Amino acid sequence: MKRILCFILGLLSVVAMAQDKKWSGKFEQLDQTLPTPNSYRSASGAPGANYWQQRADYDIDVELNDETQLITGKETVTYFNNAPEVMKFVWLQLDQNNLSNGNMTDKTETNRIRDSIPTRWFPLSSDTYDYHGGFKIKSVKDASTGKDLPFIVNYTMLRIDLPAQLKTGEKYSFKIEWSYIEKDRLKFGERGGYEFFPEDGNYLYTVAQWFPRMCVFDDYEGWQNKQFLGQGEFALTFGNYRVRITVPADHIVGASGVLQNPKSVLTAEQAERFDKAKKTFDKPVLIVTEEEVRKKEKEHSGKKSTWEFYAENVRDFAFATSRKFIWDAMAVKVNDKTPLAQSLYPKEGNPLWGKESTMAIKNTLEVYSSRTFDYPYPTAFSVHTANQGMEYPMICFNGGRPKSDGTFSQRTYEGMVGVIIHEVGHNFFPMIVNSDERQWSWMDEGLNSFLERETKRERYPTVNISWGSPKGMANYMRGDKDKMRPIMWDSDNIPGNDFGPNAYGKPAAALTFLRETIMGPELFDKSFKEYAQRWAFKQPKPADFFRTMEDASAVDLDWFWRGWFYTVDNVDVELDEVKWFRVKSEQKDLENKNVKTTTGDLSALAKSKDKATDFSKGAQEITMINTPDNFYGEFKNKINDAGVRQKLEGKNLYELTLKNKGGLVTPVIIEWTFADGTKEIEKIPAEIWRVNENEVKKVFMKEKEVTNVAIDPGNDTADTDQANNAFPKKPAETKFDQLKKN
Repeated sequence: MKRILCFILGLLSVVAMAQDKKWSGKFEQLDQTLPTPNSYRSASGAPGANYWQQRADYDIDVELNDETQLITGKETVTYFNNAPEVMKFVWLQLDQNNLSNGNMTDKTETNRIRDSIPTRWFPLSSDTYDYHGGFKIKSVKDASTGKDLPFIVNYTMLRIDLPAQLKTGEKYSFKIEWSYIEKDRLKFGERGGYEFFPEDGNYLYTVAQWFPRMCVFDDYEGWQNKQFLGQGEFALTFGNYRVRITVPADHIVGASGVLQNPKSVLTAEQAERFDKAKKTFDKPVLIVTEEEVRKKEKEHSGKKSTWEFYAENVRDFAFATSRKFIWDAMAVKVNDKTPLAQSLYPKEGNPLWGKESTMAIKNTLEVYSSRTFDYPYPTAFSVHTANQGMEYPMICFNGGRPKSDGTFSQRTYEGMVGVIIHEVGHNFFPMIVNSDERQWSWMDEGLNSFLERETKRERYPTVNISWGSPKGMANYMRGDKDKMRPIMWDSDNIPGNDFGPNAYGKPAAALTFLRETIMGPELFDKSFKEYAQRWAFKQPKPADFFRTMEDASAVDLDWFWRGWFYTVDNVDVELDEVKWFRVKSEQKDLENKNVKTTTGDLSALAKSKDKATDFSKGAQEITMINTPDNFYGEFKNKINDAGVRQKLEGKNLYELTLKNKGGLVTPVIIEWTFADGTKEIEKIPAEIWRVNENEVKKVFMKEKEVTNVAIDPGNDTADTDQANNAFPKKPAETKFDQLKKN
């Protein structure tokens, strides 16, 4: 009998599934989608027993000409082959070539002309500004013999043919000499460049992507040599850097790494202040004051100085230099480590920057460390620039400038604090947890935006944190699906206007939703920290993150990754109908001799074609009958029917009909409001949709009468239509109603 019953139920399920044309496997596992685990990357999401990655060390001399903006350099690269295969050639990135004549970005960028358009928005190229960018490669040579090496430039990629095969476990060194003209970052909107201050005739340089850098070669795809088109950022290899930077003697330089020769580039007083800052934990110490800067702005030095920095186990190197830099710093306590938080900013950044920048670094390092791992680097710089933000190991460039009179709005304050937290936070993702930004922007921007919001929540209670929350992303997620792309989309193929929400806001909202609603803070935080610690100083892929979060939590999240990351579906749960029942009171008859019952529908309301719109008709009565003996079959244990009826008598039973109109399956948060004015929140896991993705019914028993039912009252699930979430139904608001409000 049991086998026959199971067969019939299974057959009915198949028939129902075939009839449901909208079924799309939202609860199917991701096994067929994710790459197969192997000895390099395990099924748990951890690095495998045979995990490996390459290494590249750099020894660089670079000089900046403050009159011509010419940057010249020579580097020795030592490449370590840890891959289980031989190499006949290597690939390097030439990211400055993104602004060279005939670059691929200009050739492939689509644009249009309107009859009226601001000049800044006109589709311009470097030629329009009479700027001739890109690397000029002077030579590529074998480091030991000095012989020229064959090389080919392919837009933003450089291939060097090796004189002999590089076997597993071997290393090879080569030299490159190069130069390029630095660009005006305000014209091009680039990550690095210079800002010119006409009031005092000085430059502020933020120098990035400034040297030929090794591409990543890994177990996942071999050489990651996708062209740099401007939007997708960087995939880079860890190594050690020793860099000597020659600039005008009155410049102050900040860079990735630790300054090796402070006494030769600083005055005795500045060196003393620098040492004091390393021991000061309560507030920043001024190393170079605004008064000293104002004097230097007028007295340009004709001499040069060379600043030497050393950075260990980093994936990149950037620096900033200017005679306009005010410099302050303070130590930060991170368990047994004391990294130095440092800020560089022109006088145009004060008073905001002197008050907030270094403290924001401190807050970021403390909160991020508590959520991931103790910040391992010895320093972290925040450098003020006129626009946007950009991150590199131990140094970042951040906007947020007061007005010329020193005043600033709340919006400027929030933007400045937010961008510093975000860019300093990038030290963790992707500078240490070294994901491939060229392909998966969300793996650094999304995870980092999530922690940025958490830092604001913990340390800046007056700052708006709606961006990156489920509620804050609901408006975007209800937009035109034809113009959206899934989060799991190649960075350069995301439409420009969609890039911010796609790579930053939506992933941050997804993680917030995952933490607050699905997993709970404790379980999420443990799992997120496990991922960060597993992949610190390694190169994770999306599957490694997905698998680790499940492995460390025992929560099956395949439905979540599938919906939020692989589709553009949105959450829109409609509370379609609510039915109210009570069990009909009956005279107790233990021998069941006088019970009069009928089979059929549970209530008169169930027979009606019209849906109830409120609770005014009262509860419908349910007549409960004894369970027929033949229902039990071979089982001996029978339900005490009379006892069950007795427990249900006087209770309120509510049958909710929920419809998934947005397509994205989600937990259901229900707010019950009772006749006495009290409320109750009830959370139903997303698995309620596992059999039927489109419509479910569920019965709830309540002691008290309910006057109102609401779904997702706080919009914690990013529900895009709150109007269909309540019962009794609220009348739809007309345009006339909206006009009356205004």
